[in-house]
Amino acid sequence: MPDSPRQLSLFGDDPPPEKAGRILSRPFPVLPAEVAPEVRDLGARLPPRVHLGTSSWSFPGWTGLVYAPRDGKPESEQRLAREGLAAYSRHPLLGSVSLDRTFYAPLRADEYARYAAAVPDSFRFVVKAPAAITDPFTRAGNSGLVSGDNPTFLDAATAAAVCVAPAVAGLGAKLGALVFQFPPLGRSLLADTPRLVARLLAFVAALPRPRTDSLPHGPPIALEIRDPGLVCEALAAGLVDCGAIPCLAAHARMPPLEAQADGWRLERFPLSSPIVVRWNLHAGRDYQGAKQDYFPFDRLVEEDPQTRLALARLAHRAARSGRTVLVTINNKAEGSAPWSVRRLAEAIAGCD
Repeated sequence: MPDSPRQLSLFGDDPPPEKAGRILSRPFPVLPAEVAPEVRDLGARLPPRVHLGTSSWSFPGWTGLVYAPRDGKPESEQRLAREGLAAYSRHPLLGSVSLDRTFYAPLRADEYARYAAAVPDSFRFVVKAPAAITDPFTRAGNSGLVSGDNPTFLDAATAAAVCVAPAVAGLGAKLGALVFQFPPLGRSLLADTPRLVARLLAFVAALPRPRTDSLPHGPPIALEIRDPGLVCEALAAGLVDCGAIPCLAAHARMPPLEAQADGWRLERFPLSSPIVVRWNLHAGRDYQGAKQDYFPFDRLVEEDPQTRLALARLAHRAARSGRTVLVTINNKAEGSAPWSVRRLAEAIAGCD
C-alpha cells in the first residue's frame, strides 16, 4: 500500500479495491494455469513451513502464470477478485496471500470463512488491519490528503471488534498473521520516540489473543512500520513481552532486510512465532511510478537479487530452526509477484 493511503471514513463509506471479493460457485469457475513440471518439483522442494504468496490475486496479467485464459482471453479483474482465489491456491508455489482489501475496510467472519473454504488446509492468510486503526490521520477521498486527526488510531477495542475477532472466527488455523501496517507517522509523533513506542506497545498489549483449538497460541500479531527509527531495542523487547512480532518490510523507505532482522533480533522471539515479511516496493521507487512501469505485471522488469538472496537466507534459516515463514510479495517489488515468488523459491531451494 502507498505510504499515505486513502483511509475510509471509519469503515465502509467507500467500496474497497476488490469490491465484492466473495467466493461464488458458478458453472464455469476460474481455472488455474497449466504448471510446468519443474515448477511442481520446485514446490515440492520448498520446506513445508515456508508459505510464499502475493499481495492480493486479482490481476489479469497473471494469465498463463496463475490463471488459465477463458476463450483465449484473460479473466476480468472483477471476476478474479470474486472467484480467483481457489485457482490461485492450486499453484504449487502459492501457499499464502496478503488480504490487502482489509486495509480499506474490515470483513465479516462469514466473508473470511468463504475465503478459507476456497483454499487447502496448508494455506495461510496474511490479514492487513484497517488503516483506520493504524493511520493517525483521516484522509480526504482518493487524494490521500490529511483531513484531520483519526479518533480510532491505536484504538484496541475497535481493532478487536473489526479485525481480530472476525479474522480468528472466519479463518481459524488458516490465519497466518494479522499485520498492523503503520504508515510514516509524522514529525509530531516521532519527536518523542519513547512515548510513541510506549503507545504502540500499550495498543498491542490491549489486543485480545483468543486461543482456539486451531490457534493454540492465539493469532500472531505483527507490526509493520515505515519509520526506520522505530526499529529499535525498546520496541523489539516490548513486542517480545507482549507476545507480538515485527513484520519485516522490504520497502524503499526501510533499511535492507538484513539490517531489519538484526535490529529486531528475530532469534529472541519464540519459535512458535512466525517470521513475517512483506516485499512491497523496489528500492528507489514510488508506488505509482512502479505501477505504471510494471503494468500488466506479467514479467520481471527490475529484478532485486540482493533482497531476494537476503530473504531466501532468512527463510531458509528460520524454517530449519522450526519456525513458520510467511512471505508475501507485491507486483511493485520487481514487476510480477508470481515471477518473484518463483525466483525466491529457487533461491530458497538453492540454500540447501
